[in-house]
Amino acid sequence: LVFTEEDKYSLYSNLLFKYFLAEGVVCGHDLFVASAKEHPDKILKELPSPLLDDTHRNELGEEATAVKSEDFQDSMKIAWRYQNLPKMEASPTTSTKFGHYYDVSKIMSPELFHSVKWHSFYLPEELSLQPKMKTCNMNSAYTRLLQSIQRIIYQEGFDGSNPQKKQKNILRIGIQNLGSILWGDDICSSDTPEDAHSLTKFLYVLRGLLRKSLSACIITVPAHLIQ
Repeated sequence: LVFTEEDKYSLYSNLLFKYFLAEGVVCGHDLFVASAKEHPDKILKELPSPLLDDTHRNELGEEATAVKSEDFQDSMKIAWRYQNLPKMEASPTTSTKFGHYYDVSKIMSPELFHSVKWHSFYLPEELSLQPKMKTCNMNSAYTRLLQSIQRIIYQEGFDGSNPQKKQKNILRIGIQNLGSILWGDDICSSDTPEDAHSLTKFLYVLRGLLRKSLSACIITVPAHLIQ
C-alpha cells in the first residue's frame, strides 16, 4: 500500500499514478481504478505508451518506426544515453522484468490496453445507483469503495484463500485524490464528528483486504491531509 502526496498541480503524483497502472497493463495484471474527480475510463485511456521493441509492434499491427541504418545511428550520437536501455519483452503477459520504460508524450495503444481486464469506480455514478449508506461510522463514499474492492477481490479470485484456476495474476488498485472533499470527507471540519475517523477506518480495512489478497494499491492524497 503506497501513499503519494499530491504536488501543487498534481503533475508528478498523477504521472506516478499512471505509471503504476501502465506497468500493470504491460505485465498483464488486472486493474481497479477509483476516483471522485476524474472518470477512471479517462484515466485509463491516457496511460503512457510503453517503449516496445519491433517484435511487439509487429504483433499489434503497428508500423515499426525505428530506423536501423548504421549511418543514421552514427549521425545520432547525441542519443548515446539511450543505447543501453533494455528492450521490453515481446509479450506483455510473460514479462518478468522489473519495471519498463514509457514515452509520456504518447498514450498507450488501444490494442495493448484492451488486452487486460480492468474495473472502475467513479463516485458520482456510484452515489446515483443506490441510496446513501453508512457502516461503523464511516462515510458513504468509503463504504461503497470498500465493498466494491472486496467484491472484485473475491469474485475475480484474488482473495488468496482459493487457488487461481489460471496462471497467478495480481490486482493493481489505484485510488485518486482520496480524502478530498469530493469523497464527502473533510477532516478539518467538526460538522460531522461521527465521521471524524472515516479515512483512518477505511485505510485499516483496506490494509486488511490487501494483506489477505494478491493485490497492491497506490493512493494519491491531498497535501493538506499530511499537514
